[in-house]
Amino acid sequence: MNDQANQPYEPGAGDPPLEARIAEIAERAAAAEEKLAAAEAQIAELKDLRLRALAESENQRKRAQRERDDAGKYAASSFAKDMLDVADNLRRALASVPEESEWDELTRNLLAGVAATERELLAALERHGIRRIEPLGERFDHNFHQAMFEVENTGQPAGTIVQVLQPGYVMHDRLLRPALVSVAKAARESDNVA
Repeated sequence: MNDQANQPYEPGAGDPPLEARIAEIAERAAAAEEKLAAAEAQIAELKDLRLRALAESENQRKRAQRERDDAGKYAASSFAKDMLDVADNLRRALASVPEESEWDELTRNLLAGVAATERELLAALERHGIRRIEPLGERFDHNFHQAMFEVENTGQPAGTIVQVLQPGYVMHDRLLRPALVSVAKAARESDNVA
């Protein structure tokens, strides 16, 4: 064994002074601490960037999924809007026929066929998430209704829909076409004083 390794250190004549060695070790320790602090700051920055990138990636995934869902849900909205005119025309055809009890069998069959066609069209629209808005007697809502004019002396509170000129339609939760309505007008003060 080496006897010199087990003996305490004794400074020799060629060694730098103890204070200088301590200062050098302190400088090296300070430099190592600075490098460590810089490395830790860089690690923290990289972790933050990684978390932000993961969050952005998750947001993009959710946005893409939502857009795919909406595309599937509302893809037929243009076609559906075109079909609304067909539904309106069937309703107009039925409404235009005068009430008579002496129709011949051919006329009764024709009207029954038009009514059945209208029912089937509305059922098909409803199966695809399209429903009719018939807001008679409801409170006016600018999100679903379009007021065409106001009607005085209706006996209804102001803002109540008193006539539906054309029904509206929604597809799932989106408006396809607002209902065209007339709304009860607020009574004037001079009307209330008798």
